[in-house]
Amino acid sequence: MRSSFGWSPSHVAVHRLEPMTHPAPSMMETRRAPRRASVVCSVLALLAVLPVAGVSMFRAIPAEWPLVVVQLLSFTPWMVLPAAFALMLAVVGRRRWVIIATSALLAVQLFWLFPMDAGKPEALPAGTPTVALKVMSLNSEYGEADAAAIVKLVRDNGVQLLAIQEHTQGLEDRLEYEGLDRMLPNRVSEPHDDASGGAVYSVFPLEPNGLLPDTPFRNDVTRVLVSNPGSGSKATLNLTNVHALPPVDERIDQWRSDLVKIARQASSPGNHLLMGDYNSTYDHSEFRALLADGPQGTKLVDVGTASGARFSPTWPMEGPPLPGIVIDHMVTSPRISSSGYAVHRVPGSDHAAIMATLAVPAG
Repeated sequence: MRSSFGWSPSHVAVHRLEPMTHPAPSMMETRRAPRRASVVCSVLALLAVLPVAGVSMFRAIPAEWPLVVVQLLSFTPWMVLPAAFALMLAVVGRRRWVIIATSALLAVQLFWLFPMDAGKPEALPAGTPTVALKVMSLNSEYGEADAAAIVKLVRDNGVQLLAIQEHTQGLEDRLEYEGLDRMLPNRVSEPHDDASGGAVYSVFPLEPNGLLPDTPFRNDVTRVLVSNPGSGSKATLNLTNVHALPPVDERIDQWRSDLVKIARQASSPGNHLLMGDYNSTYDHSEFRALLADGPQGTKLVDVGTASGARFSPTWPMEGPPLPGIVIDHMVTSPRISSSGYAVHRVPGSDHAAIMATLAVPAG
């Protein structure tokens, strides 16, 4: 039935409102986001590991590098941190070759941090008598170290042999006032106010035995007559109170010369302890060459490195906030073993004191 207007409901157009929609991101854009993040992380990983690669190249090649490289090599142990960070970024970036490169550089840093080629004490024949000796060394920074703190360290730790670099008459007087002479009554001393002075204090008899030639700072050699009253065992120890010139400006050649002279002393017969301020780290090829030059082709022992103390800095203890480095060392003949290596801060000095117990073969 038609209506009077000539249309029927069947002719009515029905319009429905559709909900508004946004175009969905394309599959290509979805893939681009993680790919972009991968590229960014990989690039950041390479930027972080770039200085590590540079330092590693200098560390791996034993050459007479210029001053700036020598100083930079002192901070090699700290390269493990950017190397680890770079590897983390590389893993996030998921680029295989970047992961391999950063892993290799981190492995190298760990090898240098805990070196497998470090000297180790020789195993003595069964029944060989030894004499225990507690030793300590400190660069007093122009004699400004706190005398009371030094004496307390000696007293609390039972130190029997103490070597001081940059020893002054003022420090000697303050140490005497604090009672050091009552604990360590034997002394060989050459105080100076220009950082070249040195002193050795001991419970055992001391015999001056010359000094290393042609070194700006005194490097005195002292014969220490060590004994064990309980067992009657006796030993002679040749102590060198080491103070090498720092590798700065044109004096870098003198620094190398000082290390050569120290090595020459260490290669002579006898039981040797060469402790003090070497102004060099295990990462300097010059210092490693010194260690390799033991008597009769043997390797000397850096007690701190052998004890796994590469992250126990001895300098700077005050002043600019630099990453700490290990420039104070105890180096021994391979027949001398050690235990209890420790580093102690001393107020007034930019160096820390180093301490250990040695076992010196009797005879």
